[in-house]
Amino acid sequence: MAPPLFPDASGAVSLPGLAGPLEVAVDAPEADSPSLPLLAVVCHPLTTDGGTMHNKVVTMAARSLRELGATSVRFNFRGAGASAGTFDSGNGELDDLRTVVAWARAARPGHALWLGGFSFGAYVSIRASAELKPSLLLSIAPPAGRWDFAKIPAPTMPWLVVQGEADEIVDPQAVYAWLATLNPPQLELVRMPDTSHFFHRKLMDLRGAIKQGVRPYLPAA
Repeated sequence: MAPPLFPDASGAVSLPGLAGPLEVAVDAPEADSPSLPLLAVVCHPLTTDGGTMHNKVVTMAARSLRELGATSVRFNFRGAGASAGTFDSGNGELDDLRTVVAWARAARPGHALWLGGFSFGAYVSIRASAELKPSLLLSIAPPAGRWDFAKIPAPTMPWLVVQGEADEIVDPQAVYAWLATLNPPQLELVRMPDTSHFFHRKLMDLRGAIKQGVRPYLPAA
């Protein structure tokens, strides 16, 4: 099965993956934003807890980047939504991300790649960062203490981490302690007070934090 064409406008496609078709949504930059040579692939939270590419934190992160001129790519990991296969504890999901990135890069070879993820999606995208070498990494509530980060090297690219201080699922102190052990060279950590794991009533604040944090790294139009 040949991979589908990369949409010139916003649209959904079914991409061949190692476990079967992957459901992918591509969204063009917002209408009032400059169109930049930038692809932003954003990964969703834990499939077994109902996480999909339609999660509101994921869609807000993707929207924030499109408002700056990026083309966003969201997709469902295996076993989520219309994607085939079953949950694979981050290993098969890493293959899913590789597949999506390879397809997007082949279609837009002149574009920079940014990787983002929320919760479990942050874990997968951080694991992939050394191999896929994005120009920027965005991690929202990375689940340190819940998944094994011990063997993941410190990302060397610009890295924005956004963590809610009232997160009831990911221990903020575990995140801060893990980051301290890495001492990554280009980390910006944004601590959001009174903010839960799913950013209830804080999504607009998240939008602002993302846009402010990544703006210095935008490619030229």
